[in-house]
Amino acid sequence: MSSNGMTVDAGVDGIVAEFRRWLEQERGLSAATVCCYGKQAAKFLSWLPKPVDSAVRQLDSMQVTSFMVDYCRDRNTSSAKATVTAVRALLRFLHASGQSRVSLAGAVPAVAGWRLASLPRGLDSAVVTRLLEGCDRATVVGRRDYAILMLLVRLGLRGGEVADLRLADVDWRSGEVIIRGKGNRWDRLPLPSDVGESMVAYLTDGRPVCQARTVFCTVRRPYRRLSATAIPAIMGQACCRAGLDRVGAHRLRHTLATEMLRAGASLPQVGQVLRHRSILATSIYAKVDDNALRVLARRWPTGERS
Repeated sequence: MSSNGMTVDAGVDGIVAEFRRWLEQERGLSAATVCCYGKQAAKFLSWLPKPVDSAVRQLDSMQVTSFMVDYCRDRNTSSAKATVTAVRALLRFLHASGQSRVSLAGAVPAVAGWRLASLPRGLDSAVVTRLLEGCDRATVVGRRDYAILMLLVRLGLRGGEVADLRLADVDWRSGEVIIRGKGNRWDRLPLPSDVGESMVAYLTDGRPVCQARTVFCTVRRPYRRLSATAIPAIMGQACCRAGLDRVGAHRLRHTLATEMLRAGASLPQVGQVLRHRSILATSIYAKVDDNALRVLARRWPTGERS
């Protein structure tokens, strides 16, 4: 029995395993995304009649729409959108692998949500300082967590990108670092000296000797690479130490973008640092660029007649 009350059989597990391999090999998605899509796919497949192999072959658009409407009814917009994306990917896979007769991805209803409706919420510089100062760099955990927070703060990395950072990705001689981003994309970024110093402190006095080739590892045996899910937990612990309400690691990415804009950087420059594929992804930050928006403001009508 799965955590959501749906029975999971061997057929579901087999299809999900194939789906995950397809996402990795054909789509080049990150491990965190593959894990998320796999969980959502298992929920949909478990909802189908048994045996699931037969149900997949006879799947129709009415069933797909019915599942999405029922499942997303009590979910928030972000959760519903994640489910929509994962189920669409699953349906494309089922058709591409010959397990379903037609492609039913188009039967998945869209989730209502206005693009650029939300406002990016950065953190105040004093708050960021408290987060960093809360790390006890006299300990191994403190040195590791400080280096992780510095990467989030100064380079605006995603949590999964920090976890995926490998020893071989850091070019100490040229002061650059390779970032393994979304969609199997690699980017080379300059490594600020303060970030490099924080990493050196951890690598030379804290990182365990182990088989993992990633920069950041667990602090208890058996030593292994730090998972992507550990980064939000480290951010949460930093918030607790600083006496702050818990916020996500992505808020530090927003903080970097808003600080760059207020320092005079252009939107394309921000997009380049954040490694956005499209200017649309960066355009949301236009709403926090006070200087650029000020020229668009118009005087409030006074109601006086000329």
